[in-house]
Amino acid sequence: MNRDYILIEDPEDPRIAAYRDIRERDLVGREGKFVAEGKTVLNVLFANARMEAESVFLRENRVDGMTELLAKIPADVPIYVGSGAVMDQIAGFHMHRGVLAIGRRVDSPSVEELLDSLPDEALVVALAGIANHDNMGSIFRNAAAFGVDAIVMDQGSCDPLYRKAIRVSVGAALKVPFAREGSAEAIVDALMARGFDVLAMSPQGALDMADVKPGNRTALLLGAEGPGLPPHLMERLTTVRISMRTDFDSLNVAAASAIALHRLWRG
Repeated sequence: MNRDYILIEDPEDPRIAAYRDIRERDLVGREGKFVAEGKTVLNVLFANARMEAESVFLRENRVDGMTELLAKIPADVPIYVGSGAVMDQIAGFHMHRGVLAIGRRVDSPSVEELLDSLPDEALVVALAGIANHDNMGSIFRNAAAFGVDAIVMDQGSCDPLYRKAIRVSVGAALKVPFAREGSAEAIVDALMARGFDVLAMSPQGALDMADVKPGNRTALLLGAEGPGLPPHLMERLTTVRISMRTDFDSLNVAAASAIALHRLWRG
């Protein structure tokens, strides 16, 4: 493939400013943009119409092995190339993968808009207060694996497009449609108004997941580890649990989501 690359030799080059000090900028946000890291994640990015790439930045020794990926990159997306030393200085730490891109969402639907776009048969994950980026990324990965149509989450949940969440999700955060806004109560109301059976997961749930018979429209509601879901919310809903040994408290929320979604998967 014949393609012009832009060689970056100066870590202060203004053309590469979006990649500078990645970890620190993760903490303050990127004005609606995100960092995609690694070959697998970039393959998802360039196969997904819901996301766009603004630029790509490669370590020079990775270029020769990126033929298939480079063929997917639109001609108007600049591809920057730099040495390992220069890339590390720009990023602020050692970038052993040497494959980065800056992306942005093409669409940012509201919870109601996203739910209204779903088919008559749909599986949804709803999240309340999931603030850990590792858990968020793992939940998205599980959702992609088990055919979830959409993820809706309250404003108290962390951004799925945080760099670490995208990386842990292996790109699923760029693939599974999601909306993030409002309260858990408002999300439950929106789901119920559209005919979803909302299953609230709790270690004290009344119904064993193994006994659940999912309907055409099912939503699995997950809360943060520790506090879990608010009691007043669970009082409105069917509560479900994953049975386990009585001498142990609970599963990690991401692990619990995998077990529950496998049970609900229509595939």
